[in-house]
Amino acid sequence: MPYVFVSTQIRLETGPTNVGDEFSDPVIMNYLGARKKTMLGNNFSEYHVDDPPRLVLDKLEKIGFRVLSMTGVGQTLVWCLHKEAE
Repeated sequence: MPYVFVSTQIRLETGPTNVGDEFSDPVIMNYLGARKKTMLGNNFSEYHVDDPPRLVLDKLEKIGFRVLSMTGVGQTLVWCLHKEAE
């Protein structure tokens, strides 16, 4: 999976950070130390870490990901990262 989305709420720049959905690569999620959670009322799971987004982006860069884009959506910050296929 060459794409990863990272997001956080604007008021929570220090964490937690959302790092994936239920279909995300488990090897990458394990590397990030992410926990899979299903929030009350949702019928899907997400991976979360306690780290701030900057640390998550740094970790992903170390394994070959780079930021393609970043945007704000309402009160949410979202980064899209890509890793070239090996």
